[in-house]
Amino acid sequence: MRHVLKQMARHALTQPDTIALDDGRSTLTYRDLNRAIAAVGARIAAERIAVMMDNGVAWAVVDLAIAACGAVSIPVPAFFSDGQIEHLLADAAPDLLITDRPDGGVASPRMLYHEAIMVAGTELHLFSLAVKDRRTLPSDTRKITYTSGTTGRPKGVCVTGDSIDQVTDSLASAVSAEPGDRSLTVLPLSTLLANMGGIYVPLSRGATAVLPPLTQCGFTGSSAVEPRAFLAAFHRFAPTATILVPQLLKLLVECAQGGATLPSTLRFVAVGGAPCSEPLIERAKALGIPVYEGYGLSEATSVVCMNRPGNERPGSVGMPLPHARLRIADDGEIIVSGALFGGYLGLNEAPPERWHTGDTGWLDSDGFLYVNGRKKTAFATAYGRNVSPEWVESELVATRPILQAAVFGEGRDFNVAVIVPTPGASPGHVDSAVDAANARLPDYARIHAWHAAERPFSAHDGTARPTGGLDRQAIAARYASNIDALYEREAPHVHP
Repeated sequence: MRHVLKQMARHALTQPDTIALDDGRSTLTYRDLNRAIAAVGARIAAERIAVMMDNGVAWAVVDLAIAACGAVSIPVPAFFSDGQIEHLLADAAPDLLITDRPDGGVASPRMLYHEAIMVAGTELHLFSLAVKDRRTLPSDTRKITYTSGTTGRPKGVCVTGDSIDQVTDSLASAVSAEPGDRSLTVLPLSTLLANMGGIYVPLSRGATAVLPPLTQCGFTGSSAVEPRAFLAAFHRFAPTATILVPQLLKLLVECAQGGATLPSTLRFVAVGGAPCSEPLIERAKALGIPVYEGYGLSEATSVVCMNRPGNERPGSVGMPLPHARLRIADDGEIIVSGALFGGYLGLNEAPPERWHTGDTGWLDSDGFLYVNGRKKTAFATAYGRNVSPEWVESELVATRPILQAAVFGEGRDFNVAVIVPTPGASPGHVDSAVDAANARLPDYARIHAWHAAERPFSAHDGTARPTGGLDRQAIAARYASNIDALYEREAPHVHP
């Protein structure tokens, strides 16, 4: 991250009074940010530092101070269970935990209260952690990001400083980031994508990173969003750019189609983290939302490909960014090289030169990437036809009455879905939406029956990941009897 920090230091000299960070409660200019990083750095003498707090100016200052000290940042997802947090702390073995929670956020006999500090008007609490066995990190590791919030033992991805610099520069060029930008982050800063696009890209270009607490953007817990508050955040902060997962793009589209206006300042809305259907993107563009789909993964330091103004293709996730190179294996798997991670924590393997993503897809003659789905989630129907559930699900959620959908059909005569209806949508509305999605699908991929989920899929209950991707295994286990009933009854739909 040396290059990002160097650029920020230059901005502190050339444009010291420009607002660098804004969370709606406090702001820091580039001059003040430089001083805040130094002040926090003087208080955190540690090699590995866990960070657990809500989005805000303080989060960014702490993260940047850790990088400036040459220490390793370990973001702790707020939606992790106590058991998952305890695993993370034992696995990454941080010396220090910095949190906005006075109780530390998790009960651990290894934690000892150290001190409280004020950062940008936020009181933060520092806890020392007793370290027993500590595994060696790959060279140049600057951040350990935990990729899964749906298993008891999530993996630690060791991200290098050099890769962060490469991807930040590529992404900033792709989105044409400039000093006048205001980049609004509505994803948790505990995710690598939010760090890269929400903090490092705007700050490397002398722009403003807008990082309001998620509650100010209408979020309750890890998945529920209040539409009016979400839209109000866009008008309050007047962003030029933002990053959304498909479900949040859908919410923005629904607001606009319902007559709500969007700020005229928006010029670039990136969507990623999970498959996004072409019809949803078309709806967004028809409403004047400047949306561009991308593709990436933590093991490739976030973004790999992206559509961009003047260089986009419907249905694709764009062309590789300058730092990345792609190859499609004989079985269709996407293989990435360039700016890869240093390895998984604890495996003690050499840094990979190329990464088998587990995703399948194809490149067209001009180099645009099209993603079909996950190798391990694709299933074969009883008639031997292969179905990528992500593809079918993206078509379902592109319709207004369907908020989320999980598709199943392994070894069966037909496919079924567990569906989260949009609030207010009747069973008849969902039936019509399924029919509309089926009209865009070949017969072997169509949905013949569906069951209404009891509640939205979320990282909090283990049925979804923080980026919006689903844990179908968890959903299948939770709704096993309901799914079986769909096949036994062959009914159009069954309600709880």
